[in-house]
Amino acid sequence: MSGPDFCSSPRSVRRGAALTLVFVSVLATAAATNSWPQNGERTPVPARTRNASSTVDRAELAKAASEAEADGKSGTKAAEDVVSRSGDRWGAVYDRSEYKEFEDSLDGEYTGVGLWARRGRDGRIEVARVQPGGPAAVAGLRRGDLLRTIDGRQVATSPVTSVVARLRGGEGSSVPGTTVAVGVQRGRHTWTRTLRRARLTTEAVTVRRLSGKATVIKVTAFSKGSGERVESAVRAAPAGGGILLDLRGNSGGLVSEATSAASALLDGGLVATYDVHGTQRALYARTGGDTDRPLVVLIDGGTMSAAELLTGALQDRGRAVTVGSRTFGKGSVQMPSPLPGGSVAELTVGHYCTPAGRSVDGRGITPDVTAGDRAEPRAETVLSGLGGGA
Repeated sequence: MSGPDFCSSPRSVRRGAALTLVFVSVLATAAATNSWPQNGERTPVPARTRNASSTVDRAELAKAASEAEADGKSGTKAAEDVVSRSGDRWGAVYDRSEYKEFEDSLDGEYTGVGLWARRGRDGRIEVARVQPGGPAAVAGLRRGDLLRTIDGRQVATSPVTSVVARLRGGEGSSVPGTTVAVGVQRGRHTWTRTLRRARLTTEAVTVRRLSGKATVIKVTAFSKGSGERVESAVRAAPAGGGILLDLRGNSGGLVSEATSAASALLDGGLVATYDVHGTQRALYARTGGDTDRPLVVLIDGGTMSAAELLTGALQDRGRAVTVGSRTFGKGSVQMPSPLPGGSVAELTVGHYCTPAGRSVDGRGITPDVTAGDRAEPRAETVLSGLGGGA
């Protein structure tokens, strides 16, 4: 059965192109890292796996950009207008410098203000996470704060991609030292802070030990090299100790890195299926992963896209117990399309499904064990009960 709740059977899927896809969860982190594309808005459209092509006519998009360039106008702006009319909620257009920032961010470096934004379930744009020591943190911004304005312009009805672009700055503004005025609301209190953009770095994977033999592996984003670092952390964990994989607030990144992380904890097999313009393909874990250690995965409403892909694989295949709250529900696939003038459009081309054929888009993943503010202690208890030595 295919449709909103189920994907078509994963039989006869093709390998290929999978490892270069970006599931634009990165739009959610982008606002903070300006790390394209990482701060996303929820997609209310039912997921589907057949004929899930982009709602944007790519020929029309290229024509609009080309004609604008020929008239001495901005091809990027013309393409943005086409995408905004298309209904592609995750579609976005970036100029040359913005896309360069995106590529840099995948290496763990970016110019920005150090906050991650997303569209909350009530439709308002909120701060999902703040980077310690970054400009936003120094200014006192916190997770859960609402973003009201950027440089005096309202953002309530703006696509998250547009909010990200404003935080980052236009051509020539996306450099350290430039400023952006951010209007914030916390409860009934509103204020504006002027933030100075800085060159920031992120450590996508951090490791710490719990008392006993358990190891906590925190993954904040699937940037380049993060999958290998997860694999190294699993190999280095004490013998007989369990793993607590913390994916809370992880808004995604590169699918290849999430698949690499899956390979650390699965002995081959299916990680996810996805479609590109209706053609079904698949992602597989490498053989040789650790399948013996007790494993608990921590998730929350900030767990998105590639992080949901990994969670779904570990849950469906019975490899992990998931603890926390329902994930965001970002299951659509975006791929880049170069445009005249050097800009790049990220357009929705399909959706992905878990190994059991579950659609994630608009639904998220429900944890095996629901836990609120004390999710981590609850996860440690579950891990200990599994014999993980927490």
